[in-house]
Amino acid sequence: MAKSKERIITVFGSSRPREGHPDYETARELGRRLAERGFTVCSGGYGGVMEGVSRGAKESGGRVVGVTSGTFRSRTNRWVDEEIRMESWHDRLFELIRRGDGYVACKGGTGTLAELAIVWEMQNKKLMRAEKPFVVLGDFWTPVLDFVRMAERERGSAWGEGGNSPVEAAATPHAAADFLAARLLGREESKGKSARLT
Repeated sequence: MAKSKERIITVFGSSRPREGHPDYETARELGRRLAERGFTVCSGGYGGVMEGVSRGAKESGGRVVGVTSGTFRSRTNRWVDEEIRMESWHDRLFELIRRGDGYVACKGGTGTLAELAIVWEMQNKKLMRAEKPFVVLGDFWTPVLDFVRMAERERGSAWGEGGNSPVEAAATPHAAADFLAARLLGREESKGKSARLT
């Protein structure tokens, strides 16, 4: 019997939250939900949201990949099964993007903003070989998405934001995982593809 193709979800988020913080625990739940649906979880491999999502995935029997860089002195979190070491921050960022079959952006700072913006731009300009689902988790990024969409649509953009946006928003880890499962695994587990998943 043929082995099913590994499906990888790359998760972006802040390195700052610690165990017990709401952002850490939300990421941990996301990792659990993704692993329960058969996804491999990929992240930057360090602490905070990256640790939370890695831990949640391992607690549910999932596989975890961490893409790290010599740029940073931080240690890889202990829930990572496979570390992929890149030479530079730039190489690390694009390896995280390359490996993902889908993406989730959690709450974060400038690093997460850069990751969100680059994936979004690559999708808008059709620079990816395949259409890959992208979800932002919670309300944190909603103002950014709304302002960019407004600017693009006012200009009559021919790119992605001129029509259907390539970025979805999910209120909960459960909703995010269901949306990705429906898109990538062919499961009818989400209740639609609205701009705001609940």
